[in-house]
Amino acid sequence: MTQDLDSIVEAARAAFAQAANPAQLEDAKAQFTGKSGRITELMKGLAQLSVEDKKTRGAAINQAKQAIEAALGARRQQLADAELARQLQAEALDVTLPGRVREPGGLHPVSLTLERIERIFASMGFDVADGPEVESDWHSFTSLNNPPNHPARSMQDTFYVDLQGDDGIHYNLRPHTSPMQVRYAHQHVKRYADAVKAGQPMPEIRVIAPGRTYRVDSDATHSPMFHQCEGLWLGQNVSFKDLKVVFTDFCRTFFESDDLKLRFRPSFFPFTEPSAEIDIQFQSGPLAGRWLEVAGSGQVHPTVVRNMGLDPETTIGFAFGMGPDRLTMLRYGVNDLRLFFDGDIRFLRQFR
Repeated sequence: MTQDLDSIVEAARAAFAQAANPAQLEDAKAQFTGKSGRITELMKGLAQLSVEDKKTRGAAINQAKQAIEAALGARRQQLADAELARQLQAEALDVTLPGRVREPGGLHPVSLTLERIERIFASMGFDVADGPEVESDWHSFTSLNNPPNHPARSMQDTFYVDLQGDDGIHYNLRPHTSPMQVRYAHQHVKRYADAVKAGQPMPEIRVIAPGRTYRVDSDATHSPMFHQCEGLWLGQNVSFKDLKVVFTDFCRTFFESDDLKLRFRPSFFPFTEPSAEIDIQFQSGPLAGRWLEVAGSGQVHPTVVRNMGLDPETTIGFAFGMGPDRLTMLRYGVNDLRLFFDGDIRFLRQFR
């Protein structure tokens, strides 16, 4: 009897040793201690024995069962240790490698330019206005003396959105930030009217409107999404001379160059009359001697002043629009606008 139990224990140990994974080990276990296993069957046979034989035979079977369970536990641990070693080998870490340092972040170069623009104009008494990028057709074009079918719309009347107001107004992604000039004036027109009624000089409007804009254009110096900064100064006696003084001072401060030259070339814009393109010329550096266009400008058209809710007979001033992206390229010597929007950290970390 003892020899039979010993052979069963040895058979169990051999079966457990051959099990290559936990599933095979559980199958081997079932052969010995499962519901129909060899040890289980022996336990069932005790019912036919006398009381004395049950005690003797039961003790021997229990001893064999404990030996089998001990062998089973030992094999389970061996398989678990082998699996852990495999995982450690597969996921090994070389602790001698240098650690990964979290680099300090920084603002995007265009964001740095926008902050610089706002800071310079704030020192001249200009407010900063911000508004919707999804704009109504009226604010984007008609209010700026640019009615439907006007040829000046051809390069701007582009990104319309599937949205229409109850009053039939169409909406588009704004092609410039000029609509904020009209919106800003509307927000303050009551203050102006109250001043006139009180016999006081009308408060001047000094505001810049930086932000994202959209047009169908894409090459080394243009992007479908780009940044623009519009400026407006209205009052009772604001002349083109003031425009030249303000923008010259801005450019020389922005580029930190007192010998920077500016040129105002006659041009056409629906919202200004007369209008001028603004060019700058560096006197030193890689761009020395070249005229570079940086902005459009002019005296605000009377129709636009009227659309702002003001009287063009008593209100006069200038407006300008410039591209912060282009100013950033000139300031940092970048020759391809697309680098600003590629998200290449190697390029962007230069501006931290």
